[in-house]
Amino acid sequence: MLPHGTGGNRTPIDVVVLTHDQRHVRRKLLHMQHDDVVMLDLKEPVQLAHGDLLLTETGELVEVIAAEEELYEVTPKTPLHLIELAWHLGNRHLQAQIEEGRILILRDHVIRDMLTGLGATVRDVSEPFHPARGAYHGSGHGHDHGHHNHNHG
Repeated sequence: MLPHGTGGNRTPIDVVVLTHDQRHVRRKLLHMQHDDVVMLDLKEPVQLAHGDLLLTETGELVEVIAAEEELYEVTPKTPLHLIELAWHLGNRHLQAQIEEGRILILRDHVIRDMLTGLGATVRDVSEPFHPARGAYHGSGHGHDHGHHNHNHG
């Protein structure tokens, strides 16, 4: 795998379009845009980013493209309100793409109701999703989401 921008002037032979969940891989059969299939088999799980390049056994490149996904765009009233909304989403362990002036999350009508109840403007959008990587994204941590006698209330 080559990070975005490190392929030199070589042109990829094909692209693979993946959602954010599909971009977290270790071993996976990838269906490329032009109907070819390639087996990705890495030593450890990675989070592929939009624009990353996969190097085939024959030395050719395949570009990773982030797929458009059905999301909510959450717009706050103020910068402080954005922080408060992000806190509520994080408290629920929701994946979020946090930007200056907005937050993107996967669609969930219950969360939409919560956010509008908190004063946010929420609208449907369809675009690539790049959620922030959590504090435990590194290899070897073994973090699970079992709730060990603590509450989030």
